[in-house]
Amino acid sequence: MAKNTNRAGRAPSQRQLRVGELIRRTLSEVLMRGEVHAPDLNRMSITVSEVRVTPDLRIATAYVLPLGGQGQEEALACLRENRHELRRIITKKMALKHSPEVRYEIDTTFDRMDETRRLLEQDDVQRDLQARDDVEDDKA
Repeated sequence: MAKNTNRAGRAPSQRQLRVGELIRRTLSEVLMRGEVHAPDLNRMSITVSEVRVTPDLRIATAYVLPLGGQGQEEALACLRENRHELRRIITKKMALKHSPEVRYEIDTTFDRMDETRRLLEQDDVQRDLQARDDVEDDKA
């Protein structure tokens, strides 16, 4: 499923996007400043690449990746273990009527980009792309 669509296949609303970005920025700041009372979490550098919010704004899924991609499971475990404190801090910093439950997932976007790049560099794919370009040039 594409990141810019919800389960119903529709694009997220402006409010969902706004709330998701606000949560992403707030969560990034909290993690960067080490505001959580968890030494294991504070010693990690974690990137929050995107936060998707459900249409009812009750659940937010934060896509995270530790710096360098090392220790993904440990980072995920620390975030999930401290989810209540993170939610409390995020709620305190944001001006929302209801605080969404934040769920954490590893961001696989970079892995998919690397795989796509690897596929495009294959000789047979390069040959097919060159053949397509030649056909398009003949039409012009």
